[in-house]
This record gives sequence, C-alpha cells and structure tokens, in this order.
Amino acid sequence: MKQQILLRYKEILQDRIDVFQDMISGLTIDAQNDAKGSAGDKHETALSMMHIEQEKLNHKLKEVLEQQALLNKIDAAQLHKKVALGSLVQANGMLLFISVALPKITHEDKTIFALSPQSPLGSKLMGNGVGFSVEVNGKMYLIESVK
Repeated sequence: MKQQILLRYKEILQDRIDVFQDMISGLTIDAQNDAKGSAGDKHETALSMMHIEQEKLNHKLKEVLEQQALLNKIDAAQLHKKVALGSLVQANGMLLFISVALPKITHEDKTIFALSPQSPLGSKLMGNGVGFSVEVNGKMYLIESVK
C-alpha cells in the first residue's frame, strides 16, 4: 500500500513540474515573439512583467523539484517501528504519510494525508512508536500503527 501511495504522490509532483515547465516555456516564447515586433515603454513593461512572472515560476519549480528529490529518497518497502521519513502512520484513525506536505489523496477508500516531518504534528511524531500520544493545537493524537 505504501508503494502505491508514494507512486501517486510522485505522479502529483511530476504533473506540477510539467505544468510549471510548460508555463515557463510559454513565457519564454511570448517574450521572444514580443521582442521581435514591439518597441517603446509598453514593450519594456511587458517584457519586465514576463520576466518577473518567469522568476516566480522558476522559484515554484525549484520548490517542487526539491519535494520530488525528497520523495525519491523514500524506500516504500522499508517498514518502520518508529516514525521516520517514509512512514505510514495511523493516528486517531487517520493515515499520515510522512514525506512532504502535499494534498490529501484517497487510496482503497482510505484518505491519506501527506505530512512534512517539519510540520507541527510531523515533528512531534518523528522518532516515536505505537502508543505514543501528543497534543497539537489542542487535539490529542495517538499513534496506532507505524509501517
């Protein structure tokens, strides 16, 4: 199950990477076409705005590539006794995949939340095993299983 979850999250990130690369490529083409046929202040402003947008997209792309690199380090076949990067944790009936902060997904009628080890809950769960409980934002979480 963990392998399918990891694969699904890798697909989500690859889709994001593809979208950002397409947008950056589109802006580059637009800037080249605009440079051929325009002159004056409006032209300079348009190119400047495209450049700013391209920088923003490059920054977002870099973040997603870093998330992808972290996911690629996870060995989904490895079983954990204590919460670590790549663990699938059941707490309070919820399934938490300790990896990077990503949207929740559904797998085999179960909702999985991707949680960063640096998040408030993730950081408190790290290194702990079954039976450990912790309070985050006024809510108690009990580790029921770690895989």
